[in-house]
Amino acid sequence: MARTFSLAVAATAIALTPACAQEQVGAADKDAIEKIVADYIMENPQIIEDALIALSEQRAAEEAQQAQAAIADNQDALINNAADYSIGPADAAVTVVEFFDYRCGFCKRSAEWATEIPEKYDNNVRVVFKEFPILSAESEKAALAALAAGKQGKYIEMHMALMELDNGSGFGADQIDAAAESVGVDVTTMRADMKSIDVQKAVADSKSLARSIGITGTPVFIIGTEQVSGADIPRVEALIESALADG
Repeated sequence: MARTFSLAVAATAIALTPACAQEQVGAADKDAIEKIVADYIMENPQIIEDALIALSEQRAAEEAQQAQAAIADNQDALINNAADYSIGPADAAVTVVEFFDYRCGFCKRSAEWATEIPEKYDNNVRVVFKEFPILSAESEKAALAALAAGKQGKYIEMHMALMELDNGSGFGADQIDAAAESVGVDVTTMRADMKSIDVQKAVADSKSLARSIGITGTPVFIIGTEQVSGADIPRVEALIESALADG
């Protein structure tokens, strides 16, 4: 690592040397410069770690800026898609968008909290639910079932019933059907609607949108152009409160 770093610094030093002076820099001079750099690094190895940390922070900042730009470019699809289900007033001052998977443990742990957000903030906040089934085939079936249940006016009820299914042994068609029955969904109709073009397209569009803004895991919450990965409830609430304060 030190050898590579010293070569790079030496090359930069030489490159910055005026053209007329470069003509006079021979192999011996290059070796001397490289030795000076190498000796300095050996005496001060911390500068390599500092440089790597700075580079990592720079890349993280650039990625965050790119994510914010992608979110801004897709605001309409995030908050105004007629195929999505949401809770809270349509004209709420703040909208929270959640991408989730029914097999995701952190999604399950934050599910009840997410559904209580509008009430907690006096209906000044709306929550939009985005299906992002990426963990298993069951995830996909559960997402389709939730949207199909929504056609019967039972989306939130089905959403919560699916979140309560056990992840330990997985869940299949029987467990999904039982969850539907438990909240009063007609299973036969639900199964037919799961195959419908509009329901299939809604899931596909949601997955495509997530990937277009760089989402690769669940849960992810979006408030404005800010993105919170994981069930970081304090961070989400801080962003909500900041957005409400900004009016």
